[in-house]
Amino acid sequence: MAHNLNFNEQTAKDSFFSVKEKAWHNLGQIIQDYPTSAEAILHAGLDYEVEKRKLFTPSLLNGTIEVPNYFSTVRTDTDAILGVVGKDYQIVQNRDAFSFFDAIVDGDGMLYETAGALGKGERIFITAKLPNYIRVGKDDLIEKYLFLTTSHDGSGSITAAFTPIRIVCANTLNAALRNQSNTVRIRHTANAKQRLEQAHKVMGITDVLSEQMEAIFNNWSKVRIADNDVKKLIQSALAPSKEVLKNLQDGRVDELSSCFVNMVDSAFEYAMSDPTQLMNTTKGTVFGAYNAITGYFQNVRSYKDQQAKLASLLMGGTGQIRVQSAFNLCTDFATNGADALLLN
Repeated sequence: MAHNLNFNEQTAKDSFFSVKEKAWHNLGQIIQDYPTSAEAILHAGLDYEVEKRKLFTPSLLNGTIEVPNYFSTVRTDTDAILGVVGKDYQIVQNRDAFSFFDAIVDGDGMLYETAGALGKGERIFITAKLPNYIRVGKDDLIEKYLFLTTSHDGSGSITAAFTPIRIVCANTLNAALRNQSNTVRIRHTANAKQRLEQAHKVMGITDVLSEQMEAIFNNWSKVRIADNDVKKLIQSALAPSKEVLKNLQDGRVDELSSCFVNMVDSAFEYAMSDPTQLMNTTKGTVFGAYNAITGYFQNVRSYKDQQAKLASLLMGGTGQIRVQSAFNLCTDFATNGADALLLN
C-alpha cells in the first residue's frame, strides 16, 4: 500500500478527500464544492475520537500489572492502537485541528482542499487555500496554502506551515526567509486560548511571508542567469555535504556519486526543457532557477510513498532542506551575481 492512506474497513472507504481533482493514487472521495470544516472531517473519514488507555504487561505473579506513566492511544471506532505516549501527553482531537484552522481567519475565505489520515489513523493532514494570490509579473500566480499535520502516536507536535504553490506547475515554493520561519509548532494541548493565539501567529506569518515573497520573486524574475550558472546553482543547492562541493570546485567529478550526478542532471533538464519553465518570469531568470529545484522535488523525484513526499517537502525532510538552500543561493545571486556561487 504505497500511498499509506488509512482504509476504514467499517466504511469501506479511504480516509481522504480532495476537491475536484483526485490525488493519492486516485483514492478517496472527490467532491465538487469546497466543504465547511465539519463537512471536510466527514468527507476525509476523520470523524473518529482518540483516547488514552492504560497499558498492562504480563506478570508471572499477578497475571498482569499496569505499566506506570505510559498509555496507549486508541481509535475508539476501530480499537486500533495508534501509539504509546507518556502521562503528560494530551490528545488533540481531529475536530480541534480543524477548529484551529477555522480560527486563523475566522473561517472567512478558508477553502479546505484536501484532508486525510495515514496508517491506522495515527497521523492526519489538512491543506487549505487562503484568499488572494502572490503575483509574479503579469500572469504568474502563486496560490497561498496552509498545511497542517498532527499525530496521535506521540511522534510530534501539531505543525502548521505556510506553503505557496505555483499554479502553472504545482510546485511547492516552500521556503523560510532568513529571519522568518514559515512554520509554527504547537504542543499537544487542548487549551483553546493557546490554540487561538497560535492561530493568530500563523496568520501573521502568512501575511509577512506573502508580501515579502512577492517582492523577492518579482525581483528574481528580472535577474538574468546564464545556463551554466543555473547548473552551478543546482549543484550547490543539492550537494549533500561540503566535501561534495569541494570535489565539484576542484573538478573531481569522478569522485561524485552517480545518485548525486543523476539528481543534478534531472533538475537541470527540468530547468531547461519543462514547458512550465518557458514563461517570461522563469526562462533564463533566477526565479526560473529556483522553480527548477522546487519542480524537481515536487514533480520529478520519486518517493517511496506520499507520506515520504510530504515529509520531504513540508516536514523538514531532504526536499525542504535543499529548497531552502536554493532559496538562500538565489537570494545571494540576485544581489551579488555569479560571485555568490561556490562554483565559479
